[in-house]
Amino acid sequence: MDVICPLDVEFSDKISLLLKPPSPNDVQNYFDKIIKERQCLGLKIKQDGEFGKCVFAESEFKEGDLVLKDQMLVGAQHSSNKVDCLVCSYCFRFIGSIELQIGRKLYLKQFGLSVRKECDTESHSHISKKCRLDDSSDEEDDSYRTSHNEGSCSYSQQKEAIPLPQEVLDSLLKGDVKLPYTDQFNLPSSVPCPGGCDEAQYCSKSCADADWELFHSLLCTGKNSVSASRESILNFMEHANETNDIFILAAKTISSTISRYKKLKAAQTEHREQLMGQNGFDSYEFSLLLEAWKPVSMGYKRRWWECVALPDDVDGCDETSFRMEIKELAFKSLDLLKKAIFDKECAPLFSLEIYGQIIGMFELNNLDLVVASPVEDYFLYVDDRPDKEKEEAERITRPLLDALGDDYSACCEGSAFFPLQSCMNHSCCPNAKAFKREEDKNGQATIIALQPISKGEEITISYIDEDLPFEERQALLADYGFKCKCKKCCEDDP
Repeated sequence: MDVICPLDVEFSDKISLLLKPPSPNDVQNYFDKIIKERQCLGLKIKQDGEFGKCVFAESEFKEGDLVLKDQMLVGAQHSSNKVDCLVCSYCFRFIGSIELQIGRKLYLKQFGLSVRKECDTESHSHISKKCRLDDSSDEEDDSYRTSHNEGSCSYSQQKEAIPLPQEVLDSLLKGDVKLPYTDQFNLPSSVPCPGGCDEAQYCSKSCADADWELFHSLLCTGKNSVSASRESILNFMEHANETNDIFILAAKTISSTISRYKKLKAAQTEHREQLMGQNGFDSYEFSLLLEAWKPVSMGYKRRWWECVALPDDVDGCDETSFRMEIKELAFKSLDLLKKAIFDKECAPLFSLEIYGQIIGMFELNNLDLVVASPVEDYFLYVDDRPDKEKEEAERITRPLLDALGDDYSACCEGSAFFPLQSCMNHSCCPNAKAFKREEDKNGQATIIALQPISKGEEITISYIDEDLPFEERQALLADYGFKCKCKKCCEDDP
């Protein structure tokens, strides 16, 4: 039996308008404005009838040049990764101190909470749930660590964790101990959530205020939350953490749209009578909702339960039931979200059609959010000291490393949607790639040129592992709804 959401029926006309593709002129103006604001003046977004939005070079790039540094529209750290990494909830920069990062990780590890995943800091997957972080090849991961660290760290040979005394953990957590050379790795102090919750922490007041204004005010469980039911928010978050944290991205998207709507409405209250016109107040409010929705409207969308890749362990004959289960899962998540933050003036946003399309946008356009750990850099720094300095430092740091085991290098992992990067088309022989450089300390997307790129040339990235055989590449790309016709595929096509 199909899942039916009453709001889909009640607001069908408004939902159609929200999901209507923006005009070419609106698309061009939107991306021209973003490029100007972010000073990405070497790029130009163009529209193509066959391939949709494309990114072209407006200037020449040399191999290794930074092509783009893109700020996310919405992003979230994976819930399991929050145990291993304390980062800013807005920009995902590591915060606190090296001592706090180590102490916190070891403290939580006592309770079996640490979840270690292989972290490929070189490449970001273009897919959200279909290509997980631990699918990255060992070859890619090793190549990053060699180039990033310029040599191997003897610490990496440690496998088994050896527990530390509780008093040592307490000293690290309280800041009573200062480890050698940590003054070379100063991290911003933790700034608490304006709403008073324990979940969100920030690297600065500006990040705290920005997150509060855009997303967190509605999703906060603190005493200053604007939500009517903090318990309902906790129920929604618990369900997302247990099933699929892509729901948290969808919730943040709806929250940010509501926040933009409220801000637009407040700014135009004085001119309400003139803006209402003959269509009345409802039409006026919906015009503001359309404007608030605009950043989301620019992303390519499909219903999540229709575009999610069929898992390997699901037989083709069971595909229909699998997709129905996915739809029911989305409906359950949406029901929990409505209980938490439903806003009558923005009711169409809480329809299953809109919710499914938002999640589908993430499924098809997300980059894996990866930020390298300063804890790993710290131990590598100690390992690289002259023999006498290293020996003295290791008397203190070696027990910590032994206690951390392989978890010492865990990086921040999450998922995010980036407006400009999402316009980049796929090629199995791309001229650019997502790559975190030494200086990239937050969750912004960085795109680097793989080869010289001429002015007027399209900039492409690979959505998949381009070294896979032709048939496997085409099968993976079919989930995006296209057949790749790049030079490599044309040559490999039997």
